[in-house]
Amino acid sequence: MSKKVYITETILRDAHQSQAATRMTIDEMIPVLDELDEVGYYSLEAWGGATFDSCMRFLNEDPWERLRTLKKHLKKTPIQMLLRGQNILGYKHYADDVVDEFVRLSIKNGVSIVRVFDALNDTRNLETAMKAIKKYGGICEAAISYTTSPVHTNEYFVKLAKKLEDMGADNICIKDMANLLLPYTVYNLVKDLKKVLKPETKIHLHTHNTSGTGDMVNLKAIEAGCDIIDCSLSALGNGTSQPATEPLVATLQGSEYDTGIDLAKLLPLTDYFKTVADRLQKDGFLSEKVRKIDINTLIYQVPGGMLSNLISQLKQQNKSDKLLEVLAEVPNVRKDFGYPPLVTPTSQIVGTQAVLNVVMGERYKMVTKESKGLLKGEYGQLPAAPNAEIVKKIVGDEKIIDYRPADDIEPELAKYKAELGEFYTQEEDVLSYALFPQVATNFFKYRLARDKGVDKDLASNPNKVYPA
Repeated sequence: MSKKVYITETILRDAHQSQAATRMTIDEMIPVLDELDEVGYYSLEAWGGATFDSCMRFLNEDPWERLRTLKKHLKKTPIQMLLRGQNILGYKHYADDVVDEFVRLSIKNGVSIVRVFDALNDTRNLETAMKAIKKYGGICEAAISYTTSPVHTNEYFVKLAKKLEDMGADNICIKDMANLLLPYTVYNLVKDLKKVLKPETKIHLHTHNTSGTGDMVNLKAIEAGCDIIDCSLSALGNGTSQPATEPLVATLQGSEYDTGIDLAKLLPLTDYFKTVADRLQKDGFLSEKVRKIDINTLIYQVPGGMLSNLISQLKQQNKSDKLLEVLAEVPNVRKDFGYPPLVTPTSQIVGTQAVLNVVMGERYKMVTKESKGLLKGEYGQLPAAPNAEIVKKIVGDEKIIDYRPADDIEPELAKYKAELGEFYTQEEDVLSYALFPQVATNFFKYRLARDKGVDKDLASNPNKVYPA
């Protein structure tokens, strides 16, 4: 019996987000969208994540217009997006009416598959988004944010996956954002998931190749019964991106897992994206460093982006010599904070606190408001009980939130629409503004000036900041 493996291609989203600060433009995608559509991928991951912010902030593109353009060309292959549950694509929790409307308009404009995750694996933060995905006819791919700790056992993840399936997930994604999964670990995890999930529930694996283990992780997952694998064409594959597409297609060719993808169809696409990669490198967004193996990820269990952030913070304070101390402090802070997975925003919270602990010479002498919020339950339920002494020191007698944080947020959609005023041109604008008020407002001013043809400076200075 054939055990065909499906591939999700990430070159239109996570590949250039992971390697080149999400700077690929829609104009660079359009020439090959029709060819990508003919390959036979399970899906093309092309929206969500950081693309939404980057489109407006750096590229002067309307993210919704990008989505509609993608849909116009991708007639056969489903468009997939990444959604951060109650955070949507921003950095805080939003009201349920905003989450519902965002999902509705994403699906209306062309998204078919929504991968949804929560940084803490708190399923309460996924409820509204998952219901909306099902309500508006999308495929709901619920993700488990993979990490390692005394509480994050295979049993923990299997139980979590079963709960997500019961909540309506069509697919379960193992989201290994920090490339911490090892080949035999994923083999056992997929085997265990297959035992408890319904036969029709697909398992989708997402990893990176930062530490060089990605291809082996993918292969062992496939041997255990994984249905779908995230890959990126090699022009922007490997390193901090996903393992490359072409080697996996070649490896599985002629086997029981054959993807059905013709390698010859991929080669012209890779050649094309090499020219895009060259442009990204020339403009300073793509560094050779992110394309190489960095074993520090496995040693310190710190994702690549978080590591570069720590180095940058220490450099600003002339404390670069303290890096090893900070790396040693990260797991201590993470333990104190109840072992949150290190993914946005918890990676930044834990990393910054570790820097402060080392630089100040005393642990928790200075505490960020985000650290306090995490311990107070503002981001959701922590995987394990945090250190009671540290909680007392940081939170004091303030009330701990033991319910879904979004329950405290009144409906917000009407308020955002009213604030938008003259900039409103389409219902999607309200969501752009809700998620990134300042960035969206500047983009709307740019759009107004462009459409009226009154700003002659746009061609030479596309990222100009428009006065209030």
